[in-house]
Amino acid sequence: MNNPLKTLPEFASVQEEQRFWESHDSSDYLDWSQAQRVVLPNLKPSTKTISLRLPQHLLDSIKVAAD
Repeated sequence: MNNPLKTLPEFASVQEEQRFWESHDSSDYLDWSQAQRVVLPNLKPSTKTISLRLPQHLLDSIKVAAD
């Protein structure tokens, strides 16, 4: 079942594009089987500090697994 891909519309703004993708399936517009994996070496993960209460035995197990 090979359906032809639809043509992507032009978007006037990021918000318009966001609304479009919220209500459309990307596989109608892109052939994901032809996608290639990319490496983004300068992308830095975001981090956020949180407080988390864990039982002591679970915390000890996590520390052992991390070493």
